[in-house]
Amino acid sequence: MNETLLTKTTVAKQQLSPAAKKLQGPLTEGLQEYSGTWDTPQIVHLLKRTLFGAKQKDIQYFKTKTLSQAVDEILQPTTAPSSVPLNNYNVNGYADPTGVALWQTWINTGISLADTELNRHRIDSLKTWWLGQAVQPSRSIHEKLTVFWHNHFATNINNSGDKIKARFWYDHYLTLRQNALGNFKTMAKAITLDPAMLYFLNGDSNVKGSPNENYARELQELYTVGKGPNSKYTEDDVKAAALVLTGHTVSPTTFTYFFDAGKHDATNKEFSSFYSNKIITGFSGANGASEVDALLDMIFSQEELSKHICRKIYRFFIYYKIDSSIEQTVITPLAQIFRNNNYAIQPVLSTLFKSKHFYDLVYSSACVIKSPLDFVIDLCNEYNVVMPDTSNNEATYAVWQSIQNEASEMQQELGAIPEVAGWYAYYQEPAFHELWVNSSTYTRRNIFTDRMIADGIMNNNQTIVIDPIAFADQLANPGDPNLLINQSLEILLRYPLSESAKEFIKRSILLSGQLQDYYWTNAWDAYKVDTSNPGTKAIVLSRLKSFYKYIMNLPEYHLC
Repeated sequence: MNETLLTKTTVAKQQLSPAAKKLQGPLTEGLQEYSGTWDTPQIVHLLKRTLFGAKQKDIQYFKTKTLSQAVDEILQPTTAPSSVPLNNYNVNGYADPTGVALWQTWINTGISLADTELNRHRIDSLKTWWLGQAVQPSRSIHEKLTVFWHNHFATNINNSGDKIKARFWYDHYLTLRQNALGNFKTMAKAITLDPAMLYFLNGDSNVKGSPNENYARELQELYTVGKGPNSKYTEDDVKAAALVLTGHTVSPTTFTYFFDAGKHDATNKEFSSFYSNKIITGFSGANGASEVDALLDMIFSQEELSKHICRKIYRFFIYYKIDSSIEQTVITPLAQIFRNNNYAIQPVLSTLFKSKHFYDLVYSSACVIKSPLDFVIDLCNEYNVVMPDTSNNEATYAVWQSIQNEASEMQQELGAIPEVAGWYAYYQEPAFHELWVNSSTYTRRNIFTDRMIADGIMNNNQTIVIDPIAFADQLANPGDPNLLINQSLEILLRYPLSESAKEFIKRSILLSGQLQDYYWTNAWDAYKVDTSNPGTKAIVLSRLKSFYKYIMNLPEYHLC
């Protein structure tokens, strides 16, 4: 564990702005709509928490909006992906045995249950494509929220068994995405009947006479009412729920969901006092399928469900620590909004992201260690790393694989969550987000940033690399070393550097040990006079590389 980094997260919480200091102690208006300053710091904070990074052009764009307009736009769903996963695996002599050609989609082509090699190739293709959706430029929370729900309904493609085909996982992603900004109750039912989830948690083998309780348990323990102190469902409730869910399975011929009435337990199911001793009437025949609706109605009648989901949203987007004050002033009223809106997701997020609490630097800014996905994708977006034209499939997939590999090496891979409870950093007490950083992953993070600012990362002859001159050139006045430092830090860091630290950066890096600011100004101006001159470009490039490398090597760079 990197102690310097972890110390910074504590110090960041202690260095309060004057406005934030006034909010120490119990909060009485945590969800009151924020009406303070709306400028670069607030916009960057909003974008870093809701999107994958804060791009300069997005910061400028949202300056033309009010806070309310900005949040409303961020919460707008985007259209379904315009692309689908492609065959990127017909290489090194391998050929898809079903006849799918290189750079053609495989999603509508069947696969033999015995062909585990082909399924693995397609799963790798899917995971690469999914990462690509997160990398796509967007001013919507949609893809990041899909990652949140992926963590909530956690699955691991890598340990899912050969019977779960890549197409199931593609459909699973679409189910998460289609419901990400919709209605949570609708999503809960969709996931309950999702073929990938049915296979993953053994719902396909849940039959009368031999019920399988895996999904019934996780439905309550993880996905709905949770394990909080007021969640008092019983072991018998798990058993009863499993009986309700018998018969919901996957067709062995069409590989789609269907209800097998012959395998459904048609007896009445009685639940505990936690569920008010509810009895779900059993039905035989096709009507047995409707019992799942009765089950969800019963579960969603519990107030604890709304609080459990709001806590998970809070921990993902704001901070892991929920004390009694946060529970009272944020979680409880947010859960009430959730219930009042019949479990619609957008009103909850809108209230949170417009709230005074969200912009309270004590509780939300520069106090969370970035996840690997945030760390890697944020860098690419904030530095405007040039990506291949998406029409060039070979180049695009090579770059997506590079980014995917980096995040995976830092211990976060889309589609491969290690536990059914999610990635450890979002639930494992008391460390939570600190688990993202250890001696191995911290080193890997620094190697990644060092390579990106140096010569870049190459895969299959495709290189992604930071262009520090292009990044600096988008700022208001990069020829002024003080403005260059301040405006760069506004985007790249959420933890404020001291004036002495900035002065050190300026004199030791941008001024190369000189005392006068014009040494940098003259170098920049000389480059701008003729950008094709290799000599003047080399001077500017060298200093900017050193500057941004220094920033990214700071422990503060890992904070959001």
